[in-house]
Amino acid sequence: MIFKQLFEQDSSTYTYLLACEHTGECVLIDPVIDTVERDLAVLQELGLKLTYTLETHMHADHLTGARKLRAYTGSKIVVPAMDKLACADLGVEENRVFRVGQLELHPLFTPGHTGHHHAYLLDNGMQKVLFSGDALLIEACGRTDFQSGDPATLYQSITEKFFTLPNETLVYPAHDYEGRQITTIGQEKNRNPRLGNNTSQEAFIAIMNGLNLPYPRKIDFAVPGNEACGECPSDVPEQYRGPCEITQLPQELSRPGKAGDQG
Repeated sequence: MIFKQLFEQDSSTYTYLLACEHTGECVLIDPVIDTVERDLAVLQELGLKLTYTLETHMHADHLTGARKLRAYTGSKIVVPAMDKLACADLGVEENRVFRVGQLELHPLFTPGHTGHHHAYLLDNGMQKVLFSGDALLIEACGRTDFQSGDPATLYQSITEKFFTLPNETLVYPAHDYEGRQITTIGQEKNRNPRLGNNTSQEAFIAIMNGLNLPYPRKIDFAVPGNEACGECPSDVPEQYRGPCEITQLPQELSRPGKAGDQG
């Protein structure tokens, strides 16, 4: 397996590149429109051609790069099936394995941050790896005050779906705001200040209801844009419109990747 953890600074979003070395098929989990050209350069460097983009949920803090990447590469847009997005090519759901070449991702329906949130579990035979989206972060968790969020539901998702995984399971979240890159299930069970040390559901709900977080600055255009798989609405402020344009790629990025030609 080829693996890359990529970071978009403005929204502190992690995008994950997973590729099957046998077939050359690859997926980008939670791509961001602002870093599409960066992602294409990484794919070119690794000799890969993008097969899929895969979303954990409908993001409120950035526009997805899924539509733009599809325009450039022909990749298929994959989202949780329950989102019922007409712009998507495929839908995933719990108990149905999503395959990327010989890699198997197991979708986990983990609502609470949003009503349709999914995480993805990879088991390569040696180490379980969880791509937790916004549901579980490093010593934190996703907010629950919009997009059908609910703290009781998030508590159940984390304790029943995540905290039942082996302690050594690696956890790669969709965001971190303090420069951290990875955690484990065991660490979160012990150290997470909102959920660790067997925090009760009642205490967790009180914590989440008392956060008083600021209104996301991109939510008004990010959510409707992401409902269209990353199409920029007309009301995107001028300072954020640059990445919306689909232009001629530099020649070195328009050539097909070597590994992708094998699949």
